Amino acid sequence: MVRILTDEEQQWLEQAIASAQRIVICGHVNPDGDAIGSTLALKWWLTGKGKQVTVAVPNYFPDFLHWMPGAKNILLYSKSPEEVKKAMQEADLMLLVDFNQTSRMNEMEEAVNASKAVRVLIDHHLDPDRSCASQVVSRPEMCAASEVVCHLLWQLGEWEHVTLDAAICLYAGMMCDTGAFTYNSSRSVIYECISHLLEKGVDKDRIYRNVFWTCSPQRIRLQGYMLYVKMQLMLPYHASIMTLTNKERKRFKCVNGDTEGIVNMPLQISRMRLSIFLSEDTEHPERIRVSLRSVDDFPCNEMSAQFFNGGGHRNASGGHLECSMEEAVEIAQKAIQAFATKLK
Repeated sequence: MVRILTDEEQQWLEQAIASAQRIVICGHVNPDGDAIGSTLALKWWLTGKGKQVTVAVPNYFPDFLHWMPGAKNILLYSKSPEEVKKAMQEADLMLLVDFNQTSRMNEMEEAVNASKAVRVLIDHHLDPDRSCASQVVSRPEMCAASEVVCHLLWQLGEWEHVTLDAAICLYAGMMCDTGAFTYNSSRSVIYECISHLLEKGVDKDRIYRNVFWTCSPQRIRLQGYMLYVKMQLMLPYHASIMTLTNKERKRFKCVNGDTEGIVNMPLQISRMRLSIFLSEDTEHPERIRVSLRSVDDFPCNEMSAQFFNGGGHRNASGGHLECSMEEAVEIAQKAIQAFATKLK
């Protein structure tokens, strides 16, 4: 395990936590497994220390994550904005987890900024906004915010207080952000974290089934449709583009999380290096959500920043476009052509 805080930073954080009674933990918009896992793990730990803890995220998270311990108590800003605002107004301390700037909370950002609570940012993305919190715990080399939390709790001497529920959330978060440890997971210390989580009694096989092998019939049919009908191959560039409209979502009766992982599927094709998935936002149809996945050394985070108003990691990035689906496809094609040398 590694130290992620200086002695001075550790002392400051310990004092901030000790003096706080009401704590709000915030995740990013469209929360994924790491956002849910890391925030819930922190909640389990802090609740065990006698704190009054609320986890709040901007909007709905995938149905396949609802099994996680404590997930049913997460507040959704899109559903209960006044309850979230009240919790933030009463908070002494706010933990911002798994994002590098407050704009990643969309509409919930205003409520966060209105709070007088002390803020701590805990994240693993590049270029954190250090002005948004009193302390920034940022480790971009780590595979997930959940890994950052593992090292943080270890350094604070709190590992013995990590419960099985917290360990399950941490393992699930790391697993989700690495595609079950198939990318961004070559550092040996990741597996040291895993070994300590397994010692807590984590059933990693059950977590894998819950996330990757538990789905509805419509999700299976949607996957077939996406691969057979919607996948556009640009084989000379070793890239692919897939699109999904809200009309198609209704046709397949999609629920939250049914599209999770689809972006990875084209990468099974021999010599494929990049997959781009464009989908209409369910809450803002004029917005196109962009997901990018790559293999080896192709920097889809650079492509995302240059063409899709986003960023992320080398092999897993995201962004968005404010345009029609047809225009989004044209932009994706231009992006692939612009990165032709690196793709080939």
